[in-house]
Amino acid sequence: MSKPLELVCPAGTPTSLRAAVEAGADTVYLGFRDSTNARNFPGLNFNRRELEDGIAHAHDRGVKVLVAVNTYPEAGDPGPWHRAVDDAAAFGADAVILADIGLADYARRTHPGLRLHLSVQASASSAESIAFYHREFGIKRVVLPRVLTIAEIAAINRTVPVETEVFVFGAMGIMAEGRCVLSSYVTGQSPNTVGVCSPPSHVHYEEVGGRLVSKLGAFTIDVLEAEEPVGYPTLCKGRFVACGRTSHLFEDPTSLNAIDMLPELMDAGVTALKIEGRQRGRAYVSRVVGVFRRAVDAAARGEALPPDDLRALTEGQSETAGAYRRTWH
Repeated sequence: MSKPLELVCPAGTPTSLRAAVEAGADTVYLGFRDSTNARNFPGLNFNRRELEDGIAHAHDRGVKVLVAVNTYPEAGDPGPWHRAVDDAAAFGADAVILADIGLADYARRTHPGLRLHLSVQASASSAESIAFYHREFGIKRVVLPRVLTIAEIAAINRTVPVETEVFVFGAMGIMAEGRCVLSSYVTGQSPNTVGVCSPPSHVHYEEVGGRLVSKLGAFTIDVLEAEEPVGYPTLCKGRFVACGRTSHLFEDPTSLNAIDMLPELMDAGVTALKIEGRQRGRAYVSRVVGVFRRAVDAAARGEALPPDDLRALTEGQSETAGAYRRTWH
């Protein structure tokens, strides 16, 4: 029997944390209720007391907790980001997930015993860049951007001195992680500093001629017929007219599902599998984590993977293998 891949699961709220733990997570990842993490939506995340209690709850059940401090500090005011790292360390987090090199340097110098993971927001997708973060800041694990094939991941794992973590389920965005600024142009709030793409304060819907118009600020993102599912209006998933044709110009609304690739990811030397979805509810977390728990354990035993019936939880009820099995050039 092979060692099972580590299952890293989302916890957007204390309730979701408990759901992930109960469903079989090895590790949960979460963030503070402020702009220091890249899922800074109203109603999500943890205050200090909730995070301390959440870590204690998870540890009592043998589950690790990673704290995402994965946005970029505001110029001249790194205090909130420093406090997030300090408090995560004080509460006993198993690691912090960082993107900014200045913050990585602060964490390394201030908390030498704290394990550091490199966020996907850092966009480290080559062996050379990963080696740099390990050499300069002692990074122990890197979350790989969703731009690599399985063969490319295997090649990286043969040369880098750190663990790798890859996404296996959840919403997809523009595949230049940490470098998307589309939302910034429309709202003036950067996901990489404020921590929220398409902030809710800028989102609104209008009914026009029996159709639903979804808007971000003054920009129309999509026009939907009555029977069409309504997605959250992000620019990368918008439907626009270009060259006389209406299409999802940047990317279709779809979700990554790599559950049938677990044996290949094991062979590629991956350490951990990441489920996206800190903005999703308890039912989503329970269902997805439970399905992947059974699949990960079956893969470790060399058995056939159990049936996957997660399509209803995907964005647009559509699935993709993303770049893992790249069919474009």
